[in-house]
Amino acid sequence: MNGILNIDKPYGMTSMEVVRRLKRAGKLKRVGHGGTLDPVATGVVPICIGQATRVMEYLVDDTKEYRATIELGVSTDTYDSMGKETSRADWSQVTQDDVGRALESFRGVTDQVPPMYSALKKQGKRLYELARSGIEVERDPRRVEVHAIKLMDWSPPTATVEVGCGRGFYMRSLAHDLGAILGCGAHLKGLVRLRSGPFAISEALSVEEGEQALSEGTWRDSLHAPDVVLQHLRAAIVGKRSEELLRHGRPLLLRQQAAQTPPGELCRAYGVDGEFVAVLSFDAPSRQWRPDKVFAPMADDR
Repeated sequence: MNGILNIDKPYGMTSMEVVRRLKRAGKLKRVGHGGTLDPVATGVVPICIGQATRVMEYLVDDTKEYRATIELGVSTDTYDSMGKETSRADWSQVTQDDVGRALESFRGVTDQVPPMYSALKKQGKRLYELARSGIEVERDPRRVEVHAIKLMDWSPPTATVEVGCGRGFYMRSLAHDLGAILGCGAHLKGLVRLRSGPFAISEALSVEEGEQALSEGTWRDSLHAPDVVLQHLRAAIVGKRSEELLRHGRPLLLRQQAAQTPPGELCRAYGVDGEFVAVLSFDAPSRQWRPDKVFAPMADDR
């Protein structure tokens, strides 16, 4: 079994709990997820099985879409509803136009300071470990990108916002920073991941449906091929000899169009039988396509 299940994570469950439940239901050996969701968040968590665990990094790097419920007037130490209240402020003068204008400041490429309650490390320790010990440290801003942001509903003091963003964007920090701009504080009251890469919530299975499909052997209708997350890359078909070289970690020398190929560009490689063989990376100095990840023939995967 090699592929990806699109799972709708419920409230209160960690992403790793989803992995453990599905792993146990299918008696699987290799299972991972393509992007963590906090326990208070719900929505799409792609579950990678077998050789599909090798494409998890591409899922983590892919774009995401969220629907956030942000409550103005109350700030918390975790920037969400699970945290300890740190301050209250009057929000009554904030208008819908104020919220809309403030949200526009997050569009595009910006620098975002991650929350203290996060898994990032500072001097070898997780930030959340320091936070739980009552220690707050300075965090370096990280470059993030928001492709789309829109106010979907304004029911004071609550704003519902939909966001399309790249890797590393913290929706909790968005809520906190929005409150700071508006001068009244805010926290993330609720969060739904609507999409992760090619996987949409409208097509997701519940954890229970995923468990049933795995335990009863009906998973084939729900399992997505590993290369579905790489469809944005160019594709190439290689002959038997080239396939053999790639499977042994050897590069391919392809001089044609090499001058027009950007260094580090990735490419999907398939055998003449249509089987997914490898992800290739272009090495400009040698004009070679080097195998970045090689996938074993399905018949040989145990």
